[in-house]
Amino acid sequence: MNFIAIIPARYASTRFPGKPLADMAGKPMIQRVYEQVKKAVDEVWVATDDSRIFDTVESFGGKAVMTSPDHKSGTDRIQEAYNKIGSTFDVIINVQGDEPFIRPEQIETLRNCFDSKSVELATLVKPFRKEDGFDVLFNSNSPKVVINKKDEAIYFSRSIIPYIRDAHHTEWLDKHTFYKHIGMYAYRTDVLNEITQLPQSSLEKAESLEQLRWIENGYRIRVGYTDVETIGIDTPEDMEKALAFLRNIN
Repeated sequence: MNFIAIIPARYASTRFPGKPLADMAGKPMIQRVYEQVKKAVDEVWVATDDSRIFDTVESFGGKAVMTSPDHKSGTDRIQEAYNKIGSTFDVIINVQGDEPFIRPEQIETLRNCFDSKSVELATLVKPFRKEDGFDVLFNSNSPKVVINKKDEAIYFSRSIIPYIRDAHHTEWLDKHTFYKHIGMYAYRTDVLNEITQLPQSSLEKAESLEQLRWIENGYRIRVGYTDVETIGIDTPEDMEKALAFLRNIN
Protein backbone atom coordinates (compact mmCIF):
# COMPACT_ATOMS: atom_id res chain seq x y z
CA MET A 1 0.00 0.00 0.00
CA ASN A 2 1.39 3.41 -0.92
CA PHE A 3 0.74 6.72 0.81
CA ILE A 4 0.95 10.39 -0.07
CA ALA A 5 0.78 13.22 2.47
CA ILE A 6 -0.73 16.55 1.45
CA ILE A 7 -0.52 19.61 3.70
CA PRO A 8 -3.23 22.22 3.03
CA ALA A 9 -1.91 25.75 3.63
CA ARG A 10 -3.71 28.97 2.85
CA TYR A 11 -2.45 32.49 3.40
CA ALA A 12 -5.70 34.15 4.48
CA SER A 13 -6.61 33.64 8.12
CA THR A 14 -8.87 35.83 10.21
CA ARG A 15 -6.89 35.30 13.39
CA PHE A 16 -3.39 34.92 11.92
CA PRO A 17 -2.88 36.13 8.32
CA GLY A 18 0.15 34.62 6.60
CA LYS A 19 0.43 31.93 9.28
CA PRO A 20 2.22 29.28 7.13
CA LEU A 21 5.06 31.76 6.48
CA ALA A 22 5.46 32.86 10.10
CA ASP A 23 9.06 32.56 11.24
CA MET A 24 9.86 29.79 13.70
CA ALA A 25 13.46 30.16 14.80
CA GLY A 26 14.77 30.73 11.29
CA LYS A 27 12.35 28.55 9.32
CA PRO A 28 8.83 29.30 8.10
CA MET A 29 6.23 27.21 9.91
CA ILE A 30 5.22 25.36 6.74
CA GLN A 31 8.81 24.12 6.37
CA ARG A 32 8.81 22.70 9.90
CA VAL A 33 5.53 20.88 9.20
CA TYR A 34 6.86 19.57 5.88
CA GLU A 35 10.09 18.29 7.42
CA GLN A 36 8.23 16.44 10.19
CA VAL A 37 5.87 14.76 7.73
CA LYS A 38 8.74 13.83 5.42
CA LYS A 39 10.21 11.69 8.22
CA ALA A 40 7.21 9.34 7.93
CA VAL A 41 6.01 9.62 4.31
CA ASP A 42 8.19 9.66 1.18
CA GLU A 43 5.78 11.64 -1.02
CA VAL A 44 4.81 14.97 0.57
CA TRP A 45 3.14 17.99 -1.07
CA VAL A 46 1.82 21.34 0.11
CA ALA A 47 -1.52 22.41 -1.37
CA THR A 48 -1.89 26.18 -1.29
CA ASP A 49 -3.85 29.04 -2.83
CA ASP A 50 -1.06 31.62 -2.52
CA SER A 51 2.05 32.08 -4.66
CA ARG A 52 4.09 33.25 -1.65
CA ILE A 53 3.57 29.92 0.09
CA PHE A 54 4.16 28.03 -3.17
CA ASP A 55 7.47 29.84 -3.75
CA THR A 56 8.58 29.34 -0.14
CA VAL A 57 7.98 25.59 -0.29
CA GLU A 58 9.90 25.26 -3.53
CA SER A 59 12.74 27.40 -2.12
CA PHE A 60 13.45 24.86 0.64
CA GLY A 61 13.22 21.95 -1.80
CA GLY A 62 9.65 20.90 -1.10
CA LYS A 63 6.85 20.11 -3.53
CA ALA A 64 3.85 22.42 -3.86
CA VAL A 65 0.71 22.64 -5.97
CA MET A 66 -1.58 25.63 -6.50
CA THR A 67 -5.27 25.18 -5.72
CA SER A 68 -8.42 27.29 -5.80
CA PRO A 69 -8.89 29.99 -3.13
CA ASP A 70 -12.58 29.09 -2.91
CA HIS A 71 -12.40 25.80 -1.02
CA LYS A 72 -14.43 25.63 2.18
CA SER A 73 -12.29 22.94 3.80
CA GLY A 74 -8.83 21.44 3.74
CA THR A 75 -10.34 18.18 2.52
CA ASP A 76 -11.67 19.87 -0.61
CA ARG A 77 -8.27 21.50 -1.21
CA ILE A 78 -6.53 18.15 -0.86
CA GLN A 79 -8.87 16.50 -3.35
CA GLU A 80 -8.07 19.14 -5.99
CA ALA A 81 -4.34 18.92 -5.22
CA TYR A 82 -4.30 15.14 -5.52
CA ASN A 83 -5.97 15.28 -8.93
CA LYS A 84 -3.46 17.89 -10.11
CA ILE A 85 -0.44 15.93 -8.87
CA GLY A 86 -1.45 13.15 -11.23
CA SER A 87 0.21 10.19 -9.51
CA THR A 88 -1.71 7.22 -8.11
CA PHE A 89 -1.72 6.36 -4.40
CA ASP A 90 -3.87 4.12 -2.23
CA VAL A 91 -4.23 6.47 0.74
CA ILE A 92 -3.95 10.24 1.13
CA ILE A 93 -2.89 11.67 4.49
CA ASN A 94 -4.04 15.15 5.49
CA VAL A 95 -1.69 16.91 7.91
CA GLN A 96 -2.70 20.40 8.98
CA GLY A 97 -0.29 23.17 7.98
CA ASP A 98 -0.24 24.60 11.51
CA GLU A 99 1.10 21.47 13.25
CA PRO A 100 4.91 21.97 13.26
CA PHE A 101 5.40 19.48 16.11
CA ILE A 102 3.54 16.56 14.59
CA ARG A 103 5.43 13.36 15.38
CA PRO A 104 6.41 10.79 12.73
CA GLU A 105 5.08 8.05 15.02
CA GLN A 106 1.65 9.71 14.98
CA ILE A 107 1.63 9.58 11.20
CA GLU A 108 2.73 5.95 11.39
CA THR A 109 -0.20 5.21 13.71
CA LEU A 110 -2.53 6.71 11.12
CA ARG A 111 -0.95 4.60 8.38
CA ASN A 112 -1.38 1.45 10.45
CA CYS A 113 -5.13 2.04 10.62
CA PHE A 114 -5.29 0.79 7.02
CA ASP A 115 -4.41 -2.78 7.96
CA SER A 116 -7.74 -3.90 6.52
CA LYS A 117 -9.27 -3.25 3.10
CA SER A 118 -12.51 -2.35 4.85
CA VAL A 119 -11.04 0.83 6.38
CA GLU A 120 -12.33 3.90 4.52
CA LEU A 121 -11.05 6.81 6.60
CA ALA A 122 -8.89 7.23 9.68
CA THR A 123 -8.05 9.89 12.25
CA LEU A 124 -6.24 10.24 15.59
CA VAL A 125 -7.49 10.73 19.14
CA LYS A 126 -5.78 11.38 22.46
CA PRO A 127 -7.16 10.66 25.93
CA PHE A 128 -7.84 13.70 28.09
CA ARG A 129 -5.72 13.48 31.24
CA LYS A 130 -7.20 13.91 34.70
CA GLU A 131 -4.50 16.47 35.52
CA ASP A 132 -5.67 18.61 32.58
CA GLY A 133 -8.78 19.48 34.57
CA PHE A 134 -12.39 20.05 33.62
CA ASP A 135 -11.80 23.42 31.91
CA VAL A 136 -9.65 21.74 29.24
CA LEU A 137 -12.31 19.09 28.71
CA PHE A 138 -14.99 21.79 28.46
CA ASN A 139 -13.09 23.77 25.78
CA SER A 140 -15.25 23.80 22.64
CA ASN A 141 -12.16 24.24 20.45
CA SER A 142 -11.10 20.69 21.42
CA PRO A 143 -13.69 18.39 19.82
CA LYS A 144 -14.48 15.23 21.72
CA VAL A 145 -14.94 11.78 20.16
CA VAL A 146 -17.04 8.79 21.16
CA ILE A 147 -15.60 5.48 19.93
CA ASN A 148 -17.14 2.02 19.49
CA LYS A 149 -15.64 -1.40 20.22
CA LYS A 150 -14.28 -1.60 16.66
CA ASP A 151 -12.16 1.52 17.19
CA GLU A 152 -14.46 3.56 14.96
CA ALA A 153 -15.70 7.06 15.72
CA ILE A 154 -19.41 7.14 16.53
CA TYR A 155 -19.67 10.90 16.93
CA PHE A 156 -17.60 14.08 17.27
CA SER A 157 -18.80 17.06 19.29
CA ARG A 158 -17.64 20.37 20.67
CA SER A 159 -19.72 19.53 23.72
CA ILE A 160 -18.57 17.03 26.31
CA ILE A 161 -19.67 13.55 25.32
CA PRO A 162 -20.73 11.37 26.97
CA TYR A 163 -22.58 13.17 29.78
CA ILE A 164 -21.87 11.48 33.12
CA ARG A 165 -25.29 11.46 34.71
CA ASP A 166 -24.59 10.34 38.27
CA ALA A 167 -21.51 12.41 39.09
CA HIS A 168 -20.64 16.08 39.50
CA HIS A 169 -18.70 17.40 36.51
CA THR A 170 -15.58 17.81 38.66
CA GLU A 171 -15.49 13.99 38.93
CA TRP A 172 -16.09 13.17 35.27
CA LEU A 173 -12.44 12.60 34.38
CA ASP A 174 -12.29 10.06 37.21
CA LYS A 175 -15.36 8.22 35.93
CA HIS A 176 -14.67 7.92 32.20
CA THR A 177 -11.93 8.15 29.57
CA PHE A 178 -12.77 11.07 27.28
CA TYR A 179 -11.02 11.39 23.92
CA LYS A 180 -9.81 14.54 22.20
CA HIS A 181 -9.78 14.63 18.41
CA ILE A 182 -6.39 15.26 16.81
CA GLY A 183 -7.16 16.83 13.43
CA MET A 184 -5.22 14.52 11.12
CA TYR A 185 -7.09 12.44 8.55
CA ALA A 186 -6.31 9.75 6.04
CA TYR A 187 -8.61 8.71 3.20
CA ARG A 188 -8.64 6.00 0.61
CA THR A 189 -8.43 7.74 -2.74
CA ASP A 190 -11.88 6.67 -3.94
CA VAL A 191 -13.45 7.63 -0.62
CA LEU A 192 -11.91 11.12 -0.77
CA ASN A 193 -13.48 11.64 -4.19
CA GLU A 194 -16.85 10.54 -2.80
CA ILE A 195 -16.94 12.61 0.38
CA THR A 196 -15.95 15.83 -1.38
CA GLN A 197 -19.06 15.47 -3.55
CA LEU A 198 -21.40 15.32 -0.55
CA PRO A 199 -23.43 18.42 0.40
CA GLN A 200 -22.99 19.86 3.86
CA SER A 201 -25.01 17.91 6.40
CA SER A 202 -27.20 19.15 9.23
CA LEU A 203 -24.86 17.81 11.92
CA GLU A 204 -21.84 19.35 10.22
CA LYS A 205 -23.56 22.74 10.12
CA ALA A 206 -24.61 22.48 13.77
CA GLU A 207 -21.14 21.62 15.14
CA SER A 208 -18.98 23.12 12.36
CA LEU A 209 -17.13 19.78 12.08
CA GLU A 210 -16.86 18.42 8.54
CA GLN A 211 -16.22 14.83 9.67
CA LEU A 212 -19.84 14.66 10.83
CA ARG A 213 -20.87 14.89 7.16
CA TRP A 214 -19.05 11.64 6.52
CA ILE A 215 -20.57 9.84 9.50
CA GLU A 216 -24.05 11.16 8.68
CA ASN A 217 -23.68 9.67 5.21
CA GLY A 218 -22.68 6.25 6.53
CA TYR A 219 -18.87 6.36 6.22
CA ARG A 220 -16.82 4.71 8.94
CA ILE A 221 -13.83 6.48 10.50
CA ARG A 222 -11.18 4.23 12.07
CA VAL A 223 -9.48 5.72 15.11
CA GLY A 224 -5.79 5.53 15.99
CA TYR A 225 -4.60 6.42 19.49
CA THR A 226 -1.78 8.72 20.56
CA ASP A 227 -0.57 9.97 23.93
CA VAL A 228 1.34 12.86 22.41
CA GLU A 229 -0.20 16.33 22.59
CA THR A 230 0.19 18.30 19.39
CA ILE A 231 0.50 22.08 19.41
CA GLY A 232 -1.73 23.64 16.78
CA ILE A 233 -1.11 27.32 16.03
CA ASP A 234 -4.22 29.42 15.42
CA THR A 235 -3.14 32.84 16.71
CA PRO A 236 0.04 34.91 17.21
CA GLU A 237 -0.30 34.10 20.91
CA ASP A 238 -0.20 30.39 20.08
CA MET A 239 2.99 31.05 18.12
CA GLU A 240 4.66 32.55 21.18
CA LYS A 241 3.85 29.38 23.13
CA ALA A 242 5.12 27.23 20.24
CA LEU A 243 8.40 29.16 20.10
CA ALA A 244 8.87 28.67 23.83
CA PHE A 245 8.26 24.94 23.37
CA LEU A 246 10.75 24.86 20.48
CA ARG A 247 13.44 26.49 22.63
CA ASN A 248 12.87 23.91 25.35
CA ILE A 249 13.27 20.91 23.07
CA ASN A 250 16.40 22.22 21.28
